[in-house]
Amino acid sequence: MNSKKKDFLISISIIFTFTLIIILYLNYFFISKFGLNQDNFIYIIIPLLIVGLSIFLSFSISILKPLFKSDEKLEISIKETIHELNIPVSTIKMNTQLLEKTIKDEKSLKRLDRIKQASNNLLKLYENMEYNIKKEIDKIDKQEFYLDEIINTSCEKFDDIKNDTQIIVSVPNIKLFTDLNGFEKTIDNLISNAIKYNVKENPTVKITYKDGVLSIFNKGEKIDTKNLFIIFDRYFQEDSSKDGFGLGLSMVKEFCDKNKIGINIDTLENGNRFNLNLKNII
Repeated sequence: MNSKKKDFLISISIIFTFTLIIILYLNYFFISKFGLNQDNFIYIIIPLLIVGLSIFLSFSISILKPLFKSDEKLEISIKETIHELNIPVSTIKMNTQLLEKTIKDEKSLKRLDRIKQASNNLLKLYENMEYNIKKEIDKIDKQEFYLDEIINTSCEKFDDIKNDTQIIVSVPNIKLFTDLNGFEKTIDNLISNAIKYNVKENPTVKITYKDGVLSIFNKGEKIDTKNLFIIFDRYFQEDSSKDGFGLGLSMVKEFCDKNKIGINIDTLENGNRFNLNLKNII
């Protein structure tokens, strides 16, 4: 347990104990003076509860305020640091693009390409860090975007690793309104899993949309019924021989629950189908 948690628990315990002592004393005083019966029970107990709650809240705010203030300072510091990280990365990217226009040597261009790729990776890391911090403090801005564009962009990301997998997309131009970054990560995880757990012969992924429900189907061994209850648990992997840490589906479930997107799985004879009910974000 870190020192901040310890300080918080100690502070709350002291406030609670102090409040309880005051309430017990007042309770003893009023009962000694007026007695306690069915007629005056509400008139004694209810005011005591209100007084106790008021004391607890007032002391909590004054004592815990420094702890919350340090969190606010840390949050500001992290935001400023992340913002500063973006500046050198953007500078590298911009100058790389300028150099590409003047350099003609093939070997130098390849080196520039590696620098550009590295700066893109750094930029992506920056975006992920910024997103994760915003997510933790519940300050994610919702945006309007189109479902088919997100699906097509996500499929393009897996061009290099999908091998022979055929990805069939039949999704309309539906406008959604939610956390764009989180939704992209959700779709990426589901498509990645669909490719990873596919059959070896004629692997196929089908992405369809009907009546507000987005479905991602892949051919493969159907998920064991007993695992349907734990498949979204953190670190769970039905097939431990596959790469990964078992985090993808837990992140998907966390995002869906937070954004009121229903998620369920259909286990079919020739594969599995993940369904996302998007009605609340259309």
